[in-house]
Amino acid sequence: MTAATVLLSGGLDSTVLLHHVVKELGSNPVHVLSFRYGQRHSRELDMARWQAGQLPQVAGHHVVDIGVYADLVGSQSSLIRGGPAVPRLENLSAAELHQPSTYVPNRNMILLSLAAAFAEARGCPVVFYGAQAQDQYGYWDCTPEFVRRINEVLALNRGCAVRVEAPFAGRRKAENVRLGGRLGVDFGHTWSCYRGEERPCRECPSCVERQRAFDETGVRDPLG
Repeated sequence: MTAATVLLSGGLDSTVLLHHVVKELGSNPVHVLSFRYGQRHSRELDMARWQAGQLPQVAGHHVVDIGVYADLVGSQSSLIRGGPAVPRLENLSAAELHQPSTYVPNRNMILLSLAAAFAEARGCPVVFYGAQAQDQYGYWDCTPEFVRRINEVLALNRGCAVRVEAPFAGRRKAENVRLGGRLGVDFGHTWSCYRGEERPCRECPSCVERQRAFDETGVRDPLG
């Protein structure tokens, strides 16, 4: 079996990805990485910890603290503590949908670079991350083109060249809900809301997209 490293935020897509890597791809052992990068709340990290603990193939769950990142970009992203307020999806203009304030500057490249270093040090050939083709808005660092170019750089490695795989990058969230259902994912232990309050706000871009995905599949979201 092939070892794998999985980036797990605790959101719906990365959680389904973890189960896919373990149950369908048969990877073992699986190293799980989560990051504390100064995000507005820690609800997703709590969910990531729970999900990683459910699968015996997970060799370890590492939460990496890079809080200094928030000092560099905090005022530019509504997902970072101290950044602007999280917007309602319906209030975003066409231009903002192209790259809304919920975009975190260069986050995925930084996280993937750290994950590649972690994987290389352990002789692990592949890093998975749960980039998903948002239905209503988009980020440049969640696209198949981004993944392709990241891998072109990693391929320059003269020893253990780690590759990045994002099998959901061209998929809609409803497809991930269906897949998660087949794989037995407990969606009650995932978190999508950007605001991180006691209950999902149902207004932010991530909440709205999550609800639409569940509605499309006819599955009830256990978070309500």
